[in-house]
Amino acid sequence: MILIIPGSILRTILICFYSVLVIYLFCSCNTYKNIPYFADFPDTALKTSVKTIPFKSPIIKPDDLLSITIETVDADITRILNSANNTLQTSNMPSSSNQQTIPGYLVDKNGEVELPFIGRIKLEGYTTIQARDTITAAISKYIKNPIVNIKFANFKVTVLGEVLKPATYIMPTEKVTVFDALGQAGDLTIYGRREDVLVIRDTLNDQKNMVHLNLNSKSIMSSPYFYLQPNDVVYVEPNKSKAASTDAARNRMITITASVVSLLIVFFARVKL
Repeated sequence: MILIIPGSILRTILICFYSVLVIYLFCSCNTYKNIPYFADFPDTALKTSVKTIPFKSPIIKPDDLLSITIETVDADITRILNSANNTLQTSNMPSSSNQQTIPGYLVDKNGEVELPFIGRIKLEGYTTIQARDTITAAISKYIKNPIVNIKFANFKVTVLGEVLKPATYIMPTEKVTVFDALGQAGDLTIYGRREDVLVIRDTLNDQKNMVHLNLNSKSIMSSPYFYLQPNDVVYVEPNKSKAASTDAARNRMITITASVVSLLIVFFARVKL
């Protein structure tokens, strides 16, 4: 004898089953709102102004590598002045070769560099503009009308976590935002938590400051950490979807559970007595 479950009960069972599946799929997809940058920016607005924090030039510290060039009207003196740049090596730039040489003056533990004609000069605590003016005043005692240019040769930022190309990058300018660094690293993957990006920064008293930035909010532009400093670390934490996608056992369990539920529905639909 075969017991036929009434259609109303069967429909109820099927509705419950598919409701569970829909809820699961919905929970898996409801994080889309956290994927776009500036999610709080209305897409219907024609123009919106956001007040950004004023940019502050980074300060020269010991172990910084400075590119210093001094131009004069005498080509021979210019060559002598600029040939004194030491050549250091770095192996942390993503490129076709594993190592790249970077010329520059290394700031020693006393915060000083040694320049031709001038000798040792203290630059620690200065911006590059202040250092340029200091060097210009010192070299002018020996050379007429020098033109001094100075910049960071090792303005490096490390980007880790859920980005396309995690690595340490040498930035070409001093005015570097967190978006510049993420752009260098190929942007966040779909699994990166845009609402919780960690920035780690060295301080002058041998401590590290850590702050969380929300890329979904335009208020990030008002954060003191919107502009990066040399040696900053940007870490993008993976979201729950990444953990779920890499949990093979969990995925297998979901598949098995769905199969068992389907079999139970069929079994209870027609039970042999």
